[in-house]
Amino acid sequence: MATTYEDILALFRETDRKFQDLMDAQKETDRKFQETDRKFQETDRKFQETARLVSNLGGQWGLFVENQVAPACERVFNERGIPVQMVSQRVKKRRGGATLEIDVLAVNAGHVVVVEVKASLGVADVREFLDDLGQFRDFFPEYADWQVHGAVAGMRIEDGADRYAYRQGLFVLAQTGDTVKILNDANFQPKIW
Repeated sequence: MATTYEDILALFRETDRKFQDLMDAQKETDRKFQETDRKFQETDRKFQETARLVSNLGGQWGLFVENQVAPACERVFNERGIPVQMVSQRVKKRRGGATLEIDVLAVNAGHVVVVEVKASLGVADVREFLDDLGQFRDFFPEYADWQVHGAVAGMRIEDGADRYAYRQGLFVLAQTGDTVKILNDANFQPKIW
């Protein structure tokens, strides 16, 4: 059977129709990809917005905990024989290109207690604070001849963080009921930095 001119035209028309269907399907796929991309961008924007809110809430929560700990420092350290005459929050000092920020600084003539405050205190936080304590006298040479003690405070204390801090010679402060107290026992001997 011989192929006629009409058969060839019919094949071209069928190929053209299939090509047009393919082009329409490609346009629909492109439209769906663009819609998916738009949804991803919207989701990313919402994630970023949520991250900003959580970060802001975390910062506010940390400030709330600091505001609970700072006023209690005078009482709890006086009870431990370290009289406190001044309590300052968010003390920041720069030296060279570095900065050291202290959450709470409790001072009297001869003693300084440097307090790190966390909403949730973990062992990693204690380790990081120990590094800061090691630099304290470099950043605050005005306290060079004073006894410098360290303390960590947390609204929630993760497993082992309190014991680790105790073994490092740090006071451990925690929320108990409606007050803040030192968790260290009466035998505790604080380290002097």
